[in-house]
Amino acid sequence: MRFFKDDEQEFLTAIALGAAAYRCSEAGEVLATAATVRDGDRESWMTAWLALADRVRAIADGTSGVSARDAYLRAALYYGLAAFPALGTSQAERWPEIWRSGRDAWARAAEMLGGEVVSIPYEGDVPMPGWLFRPAGEGPFPLVILNNGSDGANVDVWVQGGAAAIERGYAALVFDGPGQNAMLHEHEIGFRPDWEAVITPIVDWALRQPGIDGARLALVGVSQAGYWVPRAVAFEHRIAAAVADPGVIDVSSSWMRHLPPSLRKRLDRGDREGFDRSMKWGMRFSKQARFQMAFRAHPYEIDDPFDVYRAVQEHRLDDATIAAIRCPMLVCDPENETFWPGESEALYEKLTGPKELVRFTAAEGGDLHCEVKAPTLRNQRVFDWLDRTLGTA
Repeated sequence: MRFFKDDEQEFLTAIALGAAAYRCSEAGEVLATAATVRDGDRESWMTAWLALADRVRAIADGTSGVSARDAYLRAALYYGLAAFPALGTSQAERWPEIWRSGRDAWARAAEMLGGEVVSIPYEGDVPMPGWLFRPAGEGPFPLVILNNGSDGANVDVWVQGGAAAIERGYAALVFDGPGQNAMLHEHEIGFRPDWEAVITPIVDWALRQPGIDGARLALVGVSQAGYWVPRAVAFEHRIAAAVADPGVIDVSSSWMRHLPPSLRKRLDRGDREGFDRSMKWGMRFSKQARFQMAFRAHPYEIDDPFDVYRAVQEHRLDDATIAAIRCPMLVCDPENETFWPGESEALYEKLTGPKELVRFTAAEGGDLHCEVKAPTLRNQRVFDWLDRTLGTA
């Protein structure tokens, strides 16, 4: 069953429905809103989800306690859905505004969930913002560091591990790394391939926090963090267990798949002028190409198409880096993976240390990128593995 012919809208709708498992959406609200969207029309999508987000935010502002908390969680997710296609609409300038509305709703919910606002030292004068959640009890608690992907809102990793961690007695850290959320929108700091430069400061910080068991630190990454996580643990050996969902060896493979052979040749031989000229010419005639380039390139903080593609190509794991991974790794392998098909299994085969590959199938509703339709199934398997690996069961 499909709600939209448009793949982007279909996938975002699956995210919205799956989030209901952790009270971050309401199935009725999702279905009613999706029914008002014109298939393939980003303007219609943004308008519909922004109206729902504003309405649910008003509910949150007008009540208190659990009612307010749940409404803020839902509003945060709905603002994220509204913001996703903004750069492909006539109101592209509203993207930061809508993002901030979602971030504010998340911050209100996180406070009501007991989250502690934290500031993690990073390069220069700009720390990485985050929220630290602790379960009930005395501790010390194992800590799950939740590494978001290329475009996920903070509330998304609450669905993809944050809530599940607290329920199972783990502390959980939600943070913004370079190119993500506040680091992108407020500080204009873009992605970097050497992600150990992000995770090592987080580990340094975590080891100084009261109630955290420094011997049981886990790093869990979703989407593009399926590259960042194995890259980081190849160099940062204080992480006791790592999860990549999905496994990603070469981030650029999802970009190169849609690049014509002639442009690949220009890129490979360093023909910047020819590559940029052809890209700009092609984008003149394709609204979809213009959107994808604007949306996917923005977190790199690079304007030139040739330079963006070269920067993406740096996000690649070579065999020596993979061989340097010492901690146990779980690699998730969803059927019908859209962005990096086959790379989970390829990464798993190259790992030389303790490892496990867990498959998710369409028959069980666990297919698609990051298993978005079945977050409780996904979290059950991830945290059962973490329990066994860290001895926290």
